[in-house]
Amino acid sequence: MRYDELKDMIKDAMKAHDKVRLSILRQLHGEIKNIEVDERREVTEADVDAMTKRLIKQTKETLEGSVKAGTNEERTETLRTQVAILEDLLPEQLSGDALGELVDATIAELGATTKRDMGKVMGALTKATGGNFDKAAAAKIVGGKLA
Repeated sequence: MRYDELKDMIKDAMKAHDKVRLSILRQLHGEIKNIEVDERREVTEADVDAMTKRLIKQTKETLEGSVKAGTNEERTETLRTQVAILEDLLPEQLSGDALGELVDATIAELGATTKRDMGKVMGALTKATGGNFDKAAAAKIVGGKLA
């Protein structure tokens, strides 16, 4: 997602009076703005995706704590909604048959044969997809194909 698309989403959430969506989008915008100010550079699409993933992780951790505490169901539901909103912002993750085909191609390209090569294969998959794939499923597929 591009930075200007995020700004448009914030405007749309404001017009719709969607407080939950607006809150999490503003939080994401603030984190991205910090990159822009601290590093004095233009924000790239990769920066936005990386910050979105980071914010998803943080929100999920907060959600787990809220579920364990079990005291405020409204807050827990808000966090669940925010995680869903953030996950919708990311591009679709590569999985299933498409992931299997990419794993096969990567193994053939690298000439990987043993489990020792698993790190190389996973690294190549990360580089090829920008980290946008189901890592657990990929590890299982790669582990099954290497001796």
